[in-house]
Amino acid sequence: MYPGAHAATRPDHPAIVMAGSGETITFAELDEEANRLSNLFRGIGLEPGDHVAFCLENHPRFLAICWGAHYAGLIYTAMSSRLTTEEMAYIIENCEAKAFITSPYKADQAAVLLDQMPDVELRLMVDSVIDGYDSYEDAVAAASPDPLPDRVAGRDMLYSSGTTGRPKGVLPTVVPEPLETAGSGVGGLGALLFGFNENSRYLSPAPLYHAAPLRFCMGIHMSGGTVVVMERFDPEEYLQLVETHQITVSQVVPTMFVRMLKLDEQQRTRYDVSSLQACIHAAAPCPVEVKHKMIDWWGPIIHEYYAGTEGNGFVYCNSEQWLAHPGTVGAAVLGVIHICDDEGQEVAVGQEGTVYFESDTAFEYHGDPEKTAGSRLANGWSTLGDVGRVDEDGFLYLTDRKAYMIISGGVNIYPQEAENVLTMHPKVADVAVIGVPNDDFGEEVKGVVQPVEMPADDAAASRLSAELIAYCKEHLADVKCPRTIDFRAELPRHPTGKLYKRLLKDEYWAASGRSI
Repeated sequence: MYPGAHAATRPDHPAIVMAGSGETITFAELDEEANRLSNLFRGIGLEPGDHVAFCLENHPRFLAICWGAHYAGLIYTAMSSRLTTEEMAYIIENCEAKAFITSPYKADQAAVLLDQMPDVELRLMVDSVIDGYDSYEDAVAAASPDPLPDRVAGRDMLYSSGTTGRPKGVLPTVVPEPLETAGSGVGGLGALLFGFNENSRYLSPAPLYHAAPLRFCMGIHMSGGTVVVMERFDPEEYLQLVETHQITVSQVVPTMFVRMLKLDEQQRTRYDVSSLQACIHAAAPCPVEVKHKMIDWWGPIIHEYYAGTEGNGFVYCNSEQWLAHPGTVGAAVLGVIHICDDEGQEVAVGQEGTVYFESDTAFEYHGDPEKTAGSRLANGWSTLGDVGRVDEDGFLYLTDRKAYMIISGGVNIYPQEAENVLTMHPKVADVAVIGVPNDDFGEEVKGVVQPVEMPADDAAASRLSAELIAYCKEHLADVKCPRTIDFRAELPRHPTGKLYKRLLKDEYWAASGRSI
């Protein structure tokens, strides 16, 4: 279903609630705005299959823009609000956008972009305008609220976060369907696995431009439920919102679990979270200790999945399955898992290798046939670039991303293990483990830590570094632990929870004068 179907039966039911301001948008208001925007797109000549792009923070208009493009049958690209101007220009050109919508939050970059998007026919800004952009509100208000005739459903084309290279636009291959009958993979899975329905109250704490939050929010709307949008994540505010809005379902990333667990006991137990029926996590590996603590705290309502923007597979487990297979990310629900060596040959059960999916779902990296070809084997199996193993029961365990592997003295080291250990140290707020140059071994293991409290001087830094290395060695083999640790006030972590290790690694290798 789509918002208009629910607007016909429950027009005043809240579709969107902004957590900070309390602004509420009903299904009737959401459907009308989407209709007006779809007419605006059609009025400038955009036809189903054309591309549009937008770049906003978590804004009240965000999901209406998505639905407006969806109603018009367009391919829509939600861009990260943390992108540089160069990255924004690249994506706008690469996705062949004919319309671009942004906000004053990006005004400085929007001004620079004017000369870098000659093919964009419509430039809009919400809330206020700058030279070269028209008012979103005025343009939408002037458009017809009537539904377009013969509507087909649009689809997203989102870009990977670029943690291991330049962002890639993922374009799924789909057959156009009428808007009124088009299904939703996330909406269907959400109803089946997490109980999405018209009474769902979904708390979205992550940036809406990322694949999972965007698709889950739209899936909730398809089910007729309410989406409560956090403008930005704060661990105590998250707990307070669960209580205030009687949230039934939410999706988080493991770093959010860690930050909630590191609240003091009084803060954590102050709020009633018993309304939660399902909390889903994905996007990054979750340390086993963290998962155990969350299940102990919230009960067996924790669900996990492993998938990608590409949609080539979906792996899932509930709390009971995870407790029986600690550390797993689940078993395949969509697609068949194959673990292969570097030659593309399947390995034995229990052995590690690259994770591939055998699936009917087709995708391509827009405008990049080389990357598309590099993501799959000759038989069509495709990979997201992760390394893992499958046990005898068919449950998948992820080791790390292949691109993050450290080769030190001929030994393959996956830094996720050390990161999982160090994350739980009480003096660590965030951590990245990377490979840096070593003249004797090729690479050595380096820890880059964001401490809870920055060391006061070099002597304090040295003591904390020694303490963390010793702590790591209590839990892991010496070769897997950092030889040295540097401290930073903040790590380059994507708001979705993914760490930009590539930026850190590039920095260290460039400083050494050596190439990766």
